[in-house]
Order: sequence, then C-alpha cells, then structure tokens
Amino acid sequence: MAVRKLILTTIIIVNLIIISFGLIFTPRWFWLLIIPIPLLVVAVYHSVQTHHAILRNYPLVGAFRYFFESFRPELRQYFWESDTDGRPFNRRQRSIVYQRAKNQRETVAFGMQTDPQAVGNEWVAHSIFPTHIENHDLRTMVGNKFCKQPYSLSIFNISAMSYGALSKTAITALNKGAALQKFAHNTGEGGISNYHMSGGDLIWQIGTGYFGCRDEHGYFDSELYAEKSNRPYVKMIELKISQGAKPGHGGILPAAKNTPEVAAIRHVIPGTDVMSPPAHSAFSNAEEMMYFIQKLRELSGYKPVGFKICVGDKQEFVDICNAMQNTQIFPDFISIDGSEGGTGAAPLEFTDNIGMPLYDALTFVTTTLINYGLKKHIKVIASSRIVTGFDLLKALALGADACYSARGMMFALGCIQALKCNEDVCPVGVATQKPHLYKGLDVADKHVRVAQFHRNTLRATVEIMEACGFKTIDDIRAEKFFRKVDAVTTLSFHDIYFKNTGKFNKKENSFQKEEFLDD
Repeated sequence: MAVRKLILTTIIIVNLIIISFGLIFTPRWFWLLIIPIPLLVVAVYHSVQTHHAILRNYPLVGAFRYFFESFRPELRQYFWESDTDGRPFNRRQRSIVYQRAKNQRETVAFGMQTDPQAVGNEWVAHSIFPTHIENHDLRTMVGNKFCKQPYSLSIFNISAMSYGALSKTAITALNKGAALQKFAHNTGEGGISNYHMSGGDLIWQIGTGYFGCRDEHGYFDSELYAEKSNRPYVKMIELKISQGAKPGHGGILPAAKNTPEVAAIRHVIPGTDVMSPPAHSAFSNAEEMMYFIQKLRELSGYKPVGFKICVGDKQEFVDICNAMQNTQIFPDFISIDGSEGGTGAAPLEFTDNIGMPLYDALTFVTTTLINYGLKKHIKVIASSRIVTGFDLLKALALGADACYSARGMMFALGCIQALKCNEDVCPVGVATQKPHLYKGLDVADKHVRVAQFHRNTLRATVEIMEACGFKTIDDIRAEKFFRKVDAVTTLSFHDIYFKNTGKFNKKENSFQKEEFLDD
C-alpha cells in the first residue's frame, strides 16, 4: 500500500509542477504533460483493478514485468540461448535445417559442442571399410498382398499438418516441395484443401471428425470418401487413432475460424463450432477397427491403408494384433507417433505427461508385430522430432521403414520456433490464418527450400550409412547405435531395446535368438 501511494503521489506532484510552470511561465511547459499524464492514468487504473496483484501494488513498476515477459522467448532466443540450448529444438538443430533448406554450407568448425560423456549422448559406430551408395533416393514399398495399388514411399516425408493449423501459403509450399522432390505430404485430419493439390503425392489422414468424408451429423460418409480416395494424387490413406502431442484428446474448431472455405473442405456448416471427438464413431473395438480399415481399402480401390497411433496401454495394441490375426485383415502400414510429437495447441498435461516416447513405442510395436508374425505384412512409419539424417537412422534401426517430419518441414519454410502457433500470430506466416502474415511466405522460394531440405537430409543419411558400412536400409542394425545411460555405462540400442528378444533382423522382419557379439 505504501509503495502504491508513493508512486501515485509522485506522479501527481510531477503533473502539478508542470501545470504550475505552464501557468506561471509559458504554455510550452504543457507539452511535457504528454508523458506524466498517461503514466498517471495507467497508474490510477492499475491501482484500482483487481485482477493482478503486482500491478495493484506496484502500478507502474509492475507493468514492466508484464512488458518484458511478453517477449521473454525472443529475448532468450536472440541474446542468451547457446547453440545447444532451446526447446523443443535447439539452435544447432534449427540451423542445420535452415542450411540444408537454403543449400548453404552445413559444416561446423572446431569440434563437437556437446559433452560425449554426458548421460543421454548417442552415437553410431562407423566402419573402417566404408561403402558407396549410388542411389540417394531411399524408398520403401508400402502395400501388402491385399493392396492393388502399392506406393513407393520415400523414407522421409511431411507429417500430418492440416490446412487451418498451417496457412494456405505454407500448405501450398509444402505440397509443391513434395512434388519437386517426389516424396509424400500428409494432409492432417482437416481434409484435402485446394492447397494440397499442387502436384505432390498425398497421404490423406482421416481423423475422428471425418473431415472431408462426413455427413451432416458428423458420421463417416462412404460416398464422399470413395470419391476423394480414388483421386490419383491420393496415394495412401491414414486413419488417425491418436497423436503424440495430445493422445486421447479431441478438439474444437471455433465458429470464428470455420470460414466458408474451411467449411467446404471439411464438409461442415460454416460459422458453427465443429467438434473433433476423442474417439471414432465408426468402430468401438479392435476387430471393428480392422473391418473399417478393410472398408477404407475397398472403397479406395485397394490403395495402402494404415493407422496412426500414439501408444499408451500396451494391451490395447496387443488386442489390435489379435484382431488382425482373427480377421486376417492386415493394414498396410502403422504410423507411430511418440509423445514428443508437436501440435499447434494442446493441454500442458497431455503434451508433457501422456503417451509413450517414440523409441519405446517403436521398439514395442516392432517387437509385438514380429512376435505375432505380422511385421511382414505391415510397414512402420515413425514421427517425433526427426530433422536430421542421424534421427532417421535411429528410427530405422529400431524398426521403422520410413519417417515423418512436421516441425523440420516447418523450419524449412522459415519457422523460427517463436512458440506462437496457438495464438494465430506466427511471425513468418506458417501457422496463421492472418493474410498480412501468411502473404509474407513466398511459395516460389519456400517450396524449393522444402525440396532442398528433403534432398540434403537424404544425402546426409546416405553419407552416414556409407561411413557405417550400411549398403541398404535393411543393413541398418540396432547394435551399431549407442547411448550413454549413466556416468560409466554405454549400451547399444540392441542392449537397451532388444536384449530380451534377440538380434533384430530388419531384412527378415524377425529376431535371431542365438547369441552374438557386438561388432
């Protein structure tokens, strides 16, 4: 109370002195009131409001706290953040994406900046007999014996990001980049927009809201689905069960964002709140889910159909495997999203505390599929913080056949990790629907950067493979990758993730039970 009174008294006295000087000497003194009068108004308002105790007790000084707090992330990033700081991606990770996207020099000088003895440090064993790989266009064929239109999928693709979450210019640039380098672009659950149809191959994701293939009540519409899934640029269909950033959580498209354009894409009524429920209405158990996948496959003309999941309860995935065996319906692929996955907006508890991390989930899924004899039918796609060639190879070593990247592709578009995705004020026009912001994203320039990031990342991946003696993707082995697990112990990925199952044979989709020595 004393501080508040002192501040108010001081400002009032200053204003009175200036007014007195203006009356006694010259009216020119009144120009000085341009500063203290607004300060007095602010101080009086803050001293009587009841929402912020700091502002009430310190009417002016407290305002500086909120002022500096408003751009705290920018201050930290621009002035204090080191190359290895920053979350969820540090400056070193962001920089390598920028460099590869711009086709600039991507070498570093003077040695590693991380501590090789730090717990969590990861590395891969190279070979004294490096190999040479001629083809840098690494791909895997998706589609089992029930699929009539298999798809040759790049091992590095654009992860699910809907139009609405990203701007029209961002979606267009991503799709054009995918077309230029011939890799796949996942639509996200918001449906297929006009901006997705710029020449790139699409993986059409269908979520719980069935956007783009729903009737007026929000239920799955077979006719709409059949029409869109048979379009030539739709190469695969992904049924979204859950995502890493907010597994088991639905969402809402507020009426203000449900413009006529968005409504037309999603097949909803414009200007209304649209719910995306936590669970699917088309099925309620594992076997029903398999039959629904078969329905999606048949209606699409037997294109590859799979599902995306963030693993939670292990038994539920086991139930899915049992359902595959019982129905003899095998999805063509499964996308595994780790809890590290990102999104434009999610509750803090869901982002930080729900879902299985990628490496644990990936090895669990790989092991379970092999034990049930199902891996030979199903390709696995991994996603969550994958931006470098080393990230790709770690996922492939643990059972993935291909990978998605969302935030890596956003960095290629120019994302600066401003952490404003949920505020519709993205400064670079990637995650916003405000015209004055997204018009700053030049599609002609950015789509080339997306393509270059993809190409240069695969080149880096191949260079690591060559250094390690891996001739093909199938040669990538978990026992070649290592992690510091405590102050004195370093274990291979095999010892961490596959110790109780045997040596993982990626080519044969099996485990070899015999004992073996680490290379």
